[in-house]
Formats: sequence, structure tokens, C-alpha cells
Amino acid sequence: MRTATCLLRRRFTARLLPQLRLLVEECALREGLAEPRRGEFVLAVDEIAGNAVEHAGGSGRLVLRRIGDELECRITDSGPGFSETVIPELLPGLDGAHHGRGLWLARLVADRFAVRPGDVEASGARGAEVTLAVRVR
Repeated sequence: MRTATCLLRRRFTARLLPQLRLLVEECALREGLAEPRRGEFVLAVDEIAGNAVEHAGGSGRLVLRRIGDELECRITDSGPGFSETVIPELLPGLDGAHHGRGLWLARLVADRFAVRPGDVEASGARGAEVTLAVRVR
């Protein structure tokens, strides 16, 4: 069984996104994620966090963990929720879609990627939970 070590746990809003990016970058560096993978991972995390702010109520929660040889980031929100079927197969813009670029990029970059419904909150909002992980080489 692989052990998990929590590296970062934060609630965030649009105002906190720059700080969140920096914290994720620092954790990834400390855990040995080399460039260019580190930059790709930080960009993917930023895209998902930005989506939570823009499309899901203005805030979210991020948990960054080290699990075995992976860095795993889980971002949850309290918006309307969505499924992986909304993620375009081709780069958005090439397939006629004008949305989904951040999700498309995150799925492309990640070694492991999943979208699932979030937990039902007191407000009745379900939200979404996006998990992306990269191997630390």
C-alpha cells in the first residue's frame, strides 16, 4: 500500500490564485518534480483552480499530496458539477469548441486524471472533484 503525505491544503478564491500557484510550485520543487514537468503540472493545477473560481461559485479547495512516486492534486468546488464528457478531444478551437481548453490541457499533462461529482453540501450544490497526478521521476 502506498502512503500519502499531505503537502498543501488550501481554500482559494480568485484573489488567492497567484499565491496558490506559487505554493504548488514550491511543493513540486521540494518533492523533486523537474522541469518541464513541474511547469506543466503547475499550469494544469492553475487551470483547474481557475475553472473552479470562474464557473463554480468563485472558490474551491485544493489538496496536494505525495502518494508513492506521484504528486496528486485534488481540487473540489461547490458549483453545478460536470463530467469528463465536456472535455474536448481535440485542442479547443480546432474542433469548433470555444471552451474546455484548461480541462483539455490538464488531462493532456496528467499521468492520471479524473473528474467525479463532489459531495452534496448543505446548500444542495454538488460540485465537482478534479484529480490530476504526475509521476515524480
